[in-house]
Amino acid sequence: MTTNQYISVRETAQILGVSEKKVMDLVEEKKIQAYRIADQFLRLKKSEVLDIRNSGKIVAESTPEIYTAQEKILDFFYFNDFYIVSLIIILLLLYVVFAM
Repeated sequence: MTTNQYISVRETAQILGVSEKKVMDLVEEKKIQAYRIADQFLRLKKSEVLDIRNSGKIVAESTPEIYTAQEKILDFFYFNDFYIVSLIIILLLLYVVFAM
């Protein structure tokens, strides 16, 4: 294993035991050094993340965030809005073609 191995935000969150949002907040607060690769991908040095975990500077979240039914429904519509709108348009067109 090399010491310059870069890891993603998700892997960092798993190592530290916090959410990905918490990792992003820590990066914005400059408590964790992050690197942009090709101006697109955010990566962190695994050795630095392990040092932070071992130092105890970041405390793992004890309770996981609860994903409520309302959030699930909102996410469903957010990620599938194109398909829902397309279905409505197709149904309206079918109604116009066959009902008139």
